[in-house]
Amino acid sequence: MARIEIAPLADFPSETGLRVEVGDHRVALFKVGETVHALGDLCSHAEASLAEGEVFDTEVECPRHGAAFDLVTGEALTLPATQAVATYEVDIEDGTVYLNIEEGS
Repeated sequence: MARIEIAPLADFPSETGLRVEVGDHRVALFKVGETVHALGDLCSHAEASLAEGEVFDTEVECPRHGAAFDLVTGEALTLPATQAVATYEVDIEDGTVYLNIEEGS
């Protein structure tokens, strides 16, 4: 597993998305409180960027058609999306956010 340093937690915008690309992975990161969640950035319905969506508690709403996804599980919560998006493990250590990505995936 690759552990990638992203940024200091203090630099993350609150309750809005931040898109990063790591190898072949396009990931949307969301800071909610003092926690950071990471999802695959593309909506499973229409391939819109989830990083551009609105955050409500622990959900993000796709900016294109309004499908909601759970920030913790990646589960599609509302139509028109029916498929979950990938989730990624995030660590916060000494005030720095790290993203963990399976190598070769």
